[in-house]
Amino acid sequence: MEISGKIIVLLSPQSGKTANGEWRKQEYILETDSQYPKKICFMAWGDKIDQFGIKLGEKLTVSVDLESREYNGRWYTDVKAWKVSRHTFDANSSKTYDNQDEINQQINKYIYI
Repeated sequence: MEISGKIIVLLSPQSGKTANGEWRKQEYILETDSQYPKKICFMAWGDKIDQFGIKLGEKLTVSVDLESREYNGRWYTDVKAWKVSRHTFDANSSKTYDNQDEINQQINKYIYI
């Protein structure tokens, strides 16, 4: 599932230690770009936090997995990011992707023919 919008809140990073080892998580609040904007909390775990490098105010498309679990008779849902694509606005492009270098190489093949 993909969600697009602007990062409006960076929540405090969390970390801990379990029998399986140490863990880190970072939660973000994204506000959707729609007639009736929604606020969605999603999270990144471990190395993805540094890989994504999400900043306040960025416009993103976030690919997420949804997972619910039961604990003590209540249900909790996690929205976990597995990919982030940034939106940039300039005269030449309205969007950039994680694989922008590959896309540029393909474009350059056609420019020089």
